[in-house]
Amino acid sequence: MHKFKYLKISNTKKIRYLSNNYTKNLYIVFLHGFMSDLTGDKPKTLQKYCRKKKIGFLGLEYSGHGKSSGKFTNGNISKWTKEIQILIKKIVKKNDFILVGSSMGSWLSLNQFKYFQKQIKGFMGIGSAPEFLERLMWKKFTKKMKQETIIKGIYNLKHGDYEYPITYQLIKDGRKNKVFQKRFKTKINVTMIHGKKDEVVPVVYSRKILRLFKKAEKKLVIIKNGNHSLTNKKNLKKITLELDKIVSNVI
Repeated sequence: MHKFKYLKISNTKKIRYLSNNYTKNLYIVFLHGFMSDLTGDKPKTLQKYCRKKKIGFLGLEYSGHGKSSGKFTNGNISKWTKEIQILIKKIVKKNDFILVGSSMGSWLSLNQFKYFQKQIKGFMGIGSAPEFLERLMWKKFTKKMKQETIIKGIYNLKHGDYEYPITYQLIKDGRKNKVFQKRFKTKINVTMIHGKKDEVVPVVYSRKILRLFKKAEKKLVIIKNGNHSLTNKKNLKKITLELDKIVSNVI
């Protein structure tokens, strides 16, 4: 496995990333989910696949995530979108690439089409969660929870064993990054993979993404016993298989 590297993108901000480069002018760009990082099985599996296929790989941890600098509570969709843009320009450069977004990573992936439409040759979403801050969080907040978030600027949301510090600026910024009213005219392969037993994001979100791409070769893969993470060996094998189909159409 290649070692982690750091890219200084401002006087106060360093982004941790994983990359490998090969002679083929194609990259896989992996964008992880909300409060996640690059230590999980998905990025490891994808990087291994890229080495085997001799294609480039880029995965990065947004500010406030993993070992990248910055506080999570200072981050938002706009900032993370910008950081991804900087890393793609620096590492992928002018090469073509396929986006692979996990959960929130699919939202951030959709934001990249504005900057790199000609370079993006495919898109895969895994348990995709565009606009989840408003639709899956804020709308489910009680009146009391909303008031606390607005007054204090933050609410510590408990979900299972985890606690998510949800800031009001994060919610408001999410409203500036709506994607479901957009339409993408690009003729690429777009594959959505979603677990039928996803307890976090309903399958309808993957269907909604596919409807945004009018001219694409579209595919929805429902994993029968799959949850939101889709990280067991069988699921990872299926993800790799579907990605390979997209890659085969590009190379």
